[in-house]
Amino acid sequence: MAFNVSILKLPVIKLGSEGAIVFAWQSFLKNAEFPIDVVDGDFGKQTDQATRSYQQRNGLTGDGVVGNMTYAIALNQGLILQLPNLAANTLLSYLGFGEAEVKDLQACLNKTGQLNPLLKVDGDFGYTSNKGLAEAYKKRDVRWRSEIEEALSNITKQKLGQDLTPALDILNGYAKNQRFRLSGAHWVDNFPTSKLIADLASPFRQRVEAFQKALIDAGCQVIVTATHRPKERAYLMHYAARIYRQDIAAKYVPSMAGVNIEWEHYTNAGSVQAAQEMVDAYGVGGNPVSLNSRHIQRLAIDWNVTWNGKINIRDGNGRMVSVGDPANAALNRNLWTVGSSYGVYKLSNDPPHWSVDGY
Repeated sequence: MAFNVSILKLPVIKLGSEGAIVFAWQSFLKNAEFPIDVVDGDFGKQTDQATRSYQQRNGLTGDGVVGNMTYAIALNQGLILQLPNLAANTLLSYLGFGEAEVKDLQACLNKTGQLNPLLKVDGDFGYTSNKGLAEAYKKRDVRWRSEIEEALSNITKQKLGQDLTPALDILNGYAKNQRFRLSGAHWVDNFPTSKLIADLASPFRQRVEAFQKALIDAGCQVIVTATHRPKERAYLMHYAARIYRQDIAAKYVPSMAGVNIEWEHYTNAGSVQAAQEMVDAYGVGGNPVSLNSRHIQRLAIDWNVTWNGKINIRDGNGRMVSVGDPANAALNRNLWTVGSSYGVYKLSNDPPHWSVDGY
């Protein structure tokens, strides 16, 4: 393969280096099953030894210095798709696409992805073209790779020559990555909410445990649905709802460290539809969750508490309290009073939500 490593302008990294490229290099080595315990962006002794082992296994001088010769092999083995902030136009230049080949690719994306509006076929594979690439992959999925190869002109195929297959394999991986960065229901599996009371902060945790024991002793059925919600999940839920309600345009959503989501799709309608899919998957009903909720602080619990008939429950002061209908904690204010005696307070307008202060 004759891909041009120098176009990527990758820095030489070695023992003592730090940063995003080191993080990508460590991730690559770890995925290749070299002994990397922690991927932290710090090129320490363990990374140095793993690098030397990698170089020796690939017929290179095992000096622990990652320069273009080492990069050239690693990029073809998958490192290329782990590089941070890799722009599509840079990737295409690396793969040997010139202006004519980029124009051909843009035309093929219009055709295979049935893009509306059409991409401008101008040889400049910038932001809009990258959005078109992600949109085309979203529509065609696993069919994209074969369809794009079939659609490319013979002139482009001849230009790329023996590099055509590996170039399209890499481009397919890049397109897939871009597609799954897009917002949508698949994000619901990221940053899961805990259902464990043990994940609540002390002393609120002990208050909840005491109240839960009293509920169960009284014969209640208790199902915990949420305790600690990571701030990243709250961010995703909050802005999905706001985009869906069209309170904010996708392109204006602020980024969040550690959440590599792309809210803006090829069209505004696509952005709103994906946000709606997220809202439905999260089950938030279109109401933006708080970015500073008690769940994030480990000071809230969502649970479903029901019973049959009338129960006698011990409150936090040791007194027995009779509680009847409605036989659901979301609606029964007498039970709310019992909860408050334990320091667990009901938020009246959120059926399952209890917290350290009722918010």
